Amino acid sequence: MYKFKTYMKQFHPIVWVLLTGTILTRGSAFMTLPFLSIYLSRNMEMSPIIIGLTVGMSPLMGTIGGFIGGHLSDRYGRKPIMLFSLFGLAFVYFGFMMADSQGWFILLNAFNGLCTSFFEPTSQALMADLTEKNHRMKVYSLRYTAINIGASVGPLMGAYLANTSAKLSFAITGGTYLVYGVALIILLKKLVITQEVPNKKKVSLVDALNIVRTDKALRFLLLGIILINLGYVQMDSNFPQFLENTVENGVVIFSVLLTINAVMVIFLQMPISHLAEKYTHMQGMVVGSIFMTIGLIGFGFVNGWITAIAAIVFLTFGEILIFPANNMMLDQLAPEHLRGTYFGAGQFRKIGDFIGPIIGGFFMKEFQDGIMFWIIALITFSSIIFFKAGNHTFIKMKATDKEKVV
Repeated sequence: MYKFKTYMKQFHPIVWVLLTGTILTRGSAFMTLPFLSIYLSRNMEMSPIIIGLTVGMSPLMGTIGGFIGGHLSDRYGRKPIMLFSLFGLAFVYFGFMMADSQGWFILLNAFNGLCTSFFEPTSQALMADLTEKNHRMKVYSLRYTAINIGASVGPLMGAYLANTSAKLSFAITGGTYLVYGVALIILLKKLVITQEVPNKKKVSLVDALNIVRTDKALRFLLLGIILINLGYVQMDSNFPQFLENTVENGVVIFSVLLTINAVMVIFLQMPISHLAEKYTHMQGMVVGSIFMTIGLIGFGFVNGWITAIAAIVFLTFGEILIFPANNMMLDQLAPEHLRGTYFGAGQFRKIGDFIGPIIGGFFMKEFQDGIMFWIIALITFSSIIFFKAGNHTFIKMKATDKEKVV
C-alpha cells in the first residue's frame, strides 16, 4: 500500500485525471472509428478510395490543427483548448449518429481530426508541465498504456454493435466525451494547477512556425514518424476491409486482433519501456520500425487466425517501442516555452494517417492479394533513414550548444 501511494504521488492529480479520461474516451472511440470504414462500406455504398478519403480527413485536419492548437495552448493556457476540443468531439459523434450522406461524414470526420489534434498535444503538454523531467518517459508510457486499456475493451463492443446498432456506438462515444468535458471543468476548479497560466514568453504563430521549420532534427523525426503512421494506419483502414473480403469471420478476427494489440500494450508497455531505458530512444525506434515492417509484411500473408495473430504481435512490439519514445524525443527537442507548439508540430505525423488509407486503398484496388501490404511495409521500413538522420542532427546540435556555453 505504501509503495502504491508513493507511486501515485509521483504525478500531479490532474495527470491521473487525464489518464483516467483517456481510458474512458479512447475505449468508446475504439468502438466506432476502427469500424467506420466497415460502416461506410455497408451503409453508404462508397468505393474503397472514397472510404479512404473519408477516414483520412481526420488525420488531414490533424496535421493543420495540431500545430495551431498546441501553439494556442502555449499562448492562452491548456484549459480552454482542452475543453473546446472535448465538447467539439461530443458534437462530432452525435453528428455521426444522424448523418445520412457521405458529405456529412467527410465534414464531421474532418472536425473530428481538428478537435482531436487540439486536445492531444495540449493534454500531453499539460502532463509534461506537471511532471518532473526524470518521470516524463514514465508518464508518456502510462498515457500510451491508458489508450490501450480503452482499446482492449472498445473493439469487442464495437464488433457487436457493428452487426447490431452502429449508431448506438456513436451515441455512447459522444456521451462519454460530453461527460468527460463536464467532469474536467469541475475538477480543474477544485485541483490547483500553479503552472497552468498563459505563457509569459509569448511567441506569435508565424515565429513559432519559423522556429519549428528551422529545427532540422524535428523535421527528420517528423518525416520518419509520418512513414511509420502511413504503415500503422493500415490496421484501422484497409486491413479490416481486406479481412472481411478474404477471410471467413473477418470482422470477428479484426476485433480480436485489436484487443490482442491493446492487451499486449497494457502488460508489456512498462516492462519494455524499462528495458529500453538501457538504450537510446533512437535505438528503440529503429528496432520498433523493423518489428512494424515485419508485422505489415505479415498482413499480406494472413489467411486465418494463426497468421493474423502472428502479424499483430510483431506490429504491436513495433508500436510499443516507437510511439512513447517519439513523444520523449519531442519533449527533449522542445524549448520550455514552446512545449505545446512542439507537441502540436508532432501532429504533422498524421500526414501519414491521411495518405496511408488512400495509398493503401489504391493498391488494394489494383492488386487483389496482399501485395499492397508488402509495398506499404517497404515504405515504412525507410523511416529508419530519417530517424538516424534526426538523431545525428540532434547530437550535433547538443554538442554545438555545449561549445557555446564553454
